[in-house]
Amino acid sequence: MLGLMENQLKYENIPNGYELCFNNNCQLRECCLHYQAYRLQPEVRLHGPAIYPAAWESGQCQHFRDTKPVQKAWGFSQLYKNVPRHLKAEARECVMNYFSSGCGPYYRYHHGENLLSPRQQEDIMNILARYGSTEGLAFDHYVTEFDFS
Repeated sequence: MLGLMENQLKYENIPNGYELCFNNNCQLRECCLHYQAYRLQPEVRLHGPAIYPAAWESGQCQHFRDTKPVQKAWGFSQLYKNVPRHLKAEARECVMNYFSSGCGPYYRYHHGENLLSPRQQEDIMNILARYGSTEGLAFDHYVTEFDFS
């Protein structure tokens, strides 16, 4: 995980098996995690996951990932405080269903084994807005990281 002051991409930050992009002609290469991952690899690789040229459509890459770090979150212990007591179980079930794979993923995000992307955070707040005010709601923990998802 990155500290707030450390936002320099390093080879150690890149997940094992992350797709590399070799498109030297891409206009976004300097700010794309896939291209930067390629540039940071310490040795020449002969095979591995890659972004293919077909990813480009109409001048846009379907796999572009910005090198700008984002705020990720985990922990749900305070999320239901504005939900009326008789709706808390329903609200929690809706959030669990958001992850669509039973309660396992929910608890991995709750305990910080997985981190919520900004989009996931927004989606969860939208779910909770159906059950009450989201004013003052926050996830338990936040960290600034690169978004390799």
